[in-house]
Amino acid sequence: MDFRDLRYFRAIAEQGSFSRAADVLHISQPALSRAVQRLEVDLDAALFERHGHGARLTETGRVLAERANTLLRQIEQTRAEIQGGIET
Repeated sequence: MDFRDLRYFRAIAEQGSFSRAADVLHISQPALSRAVQRLEVDLDAALFERHGHGARLTETGRVLAERANTLLRQIEQTRAEIQGGIET
């Protein structure tokens, strides 16, 4: 599981759409699709129900979204602390 893929996953979950998330992230929609596909293969589970107007999280996707938010928040906080010169 790659942190970048988790960030992309989180953006899709927040936006409810692959195309809107691609716009927000300034990357191509196929790149987002590949990231989600990698996660789905790694987890052996569908993360989104895709439909004509966007994407909705599956139950597994909701669980991953909760965990991903926690993990990504901790990573961002750790980066800020280290870049801010806080000693551990």
